[in-house]
Amino acid sequence: MSERRAARLAADTTTTTRSERHPRRRRPFLVALLATVGSLVGIATVIAVVASIFVGGLARSFDARHDTIANPFPSGTRPAASGGENILLIGSDSRAARGPDGKPSEAGGRSDTLMLAHVPADRQAVYLMSIMRDSWVDVPGHGRAKINAAYSWGGVPLTVQTVEQLLDVRIDHVAEIDFTGFKDMTDALGGVTVDSGQAFAAGKHEFVAGANRLDGDAALAFVRERYSFADADHTRVLNQQAFMRGVVGGLLSRGTITNPGRIQDFVTATSEHLAVDAGLTFPTLVGLGWSLRDVRTDDLKTFTVPTAGSGTSPDGQSYVTLNDLAVGSLSQALRSDDVAAWLADNQQ
Repeated sequence: MSERRAARLAADTTTTTRSERHPRRRRPFLVALLATVGSLVGIATVIAVVASIFVGGLARSFDARHDTIANPFPSGTRPAASGGENILLIGSDSRAARGPDGKPSEAGGRSDTLMLAHVPADRQAVYLMSIMRDSWVDVPGHGRAKINAAYSWGGVPLTVQTVEQLLDVRIDHVAEIDFTGFKDMTDALGGVTVDSGQAFAAGKHEFVAGANRLDGDAALAFVRERYSFADADHTRVLNQQAFMRGVVGGLLSRGTITNPGRIQDFVTATSEHLAVDAGLTFPTLVGLGWSLRDVRTDDLKTFTVPTAGSGTSPDGQSYVTLNDLAVGSLSQALRSDDVAAWLADNQQ
């Protein structure tokens, strides 16, 4: 055998040995990789199915229990849409007595709580603004009156129209809840912690200055009390804001977000006392919640529409006067989606 042929045979033997040896090394790795990917896909599929079933259950609970306000928005000319979203929150003892057109079926019902939630386009915060119920404003078709009279005269549509006229901003959604809902949502969360600016008593409940852990009954007393305070509704709206921060803190706590049963209880308890416009569907709420996934309790900024003392109407009503100049600049900040800058210039 020539030297050249011997070298070629040796090379073929080496190549064959390597080609036989490499597949044996690669196959276990490929099998393990495929098995791992397959198991991960399987786990992801199971998680997706479970999440779908859970979210679907929440949707059915929400849809079955909440009411839809048939005509929550006023007819005629309304402010143009602006930056971010504006959601009007109405708290009332009279929700159950409201008819399908959004108007009270019984005379005399008034909105005890009015808040506007402004969600900026960048979704980096939520601004919750209280409108004092005795604010002296122009109610369309009725002249000057306390703002909560709008609900009595024209229900949700007139309330929306009054707020839109006051702030010159468009209301995108409306949610109305009766006060019993505050109690039930608190119990569903296992209680909420609120920070009170002062010690006071409301019925059988005693509240200390600072942190208070409240059950449903105590929470209801906390948000409704006004007679214990020299400035009446001024402190009352501060307590309502503290309660909303407590609810958000409870919702974002590890004890809630890792507890599907507690989430289900909260949705059920809230929905039973809730009425919303037709556009505020469960998917809309989920989408809004997802867009705010990076927001924490400290990102909920609460404040009150600026006031300027009090007055007395010709018929003897005591009312709250609004600071027209500050309200005008707030209106501009809402339209331009720059409430953060307004708050920096208007400390409360």
